Amino acid sequence: QVQLVESGGGSVQAGGSLKLSCAASGSIFGIKAMNWYRQAPGKQRELVATITSTGSTHYADSVKGRFAISRDNTKNTVYLQMNTLKPEDTAVYFCNVETFWQGDYWGQGTQVTVSS
Repeated sequence: QVQLVESGGGSVQAGGSLKLSCAASGSIFGIKAMNWYRQAPGKQRELVATITSTGSTHYADSVKGRFAISRDNTKNTVYLQMNTLKPEDTAVYFCNVETFWQGDYWGQGTQVTVSS
């Protein structure tokens, strides 16, 4: 059974940094991309960052230059380094793994709260 476990969330002041981790356990084959989404209260879930199987990265405009996604293929782990955090970054952050043959997997989410 595949599980995604996020960690690293918490509360910081504006301008601070956090690093999220998402470790995938179980048998996952053919990973197409690993993503971080977030969902703020009363808002739709939005894609924050993507790293593809070839290592290409993509970011939402709102986080470009502040967030960095990376992955460790040997550990099936994806990271999100978040710098210069703003109150509007406050949300529950979800890890997502897209595969070619097994569908998508989601983590349970980790809360990030940024105070002004």
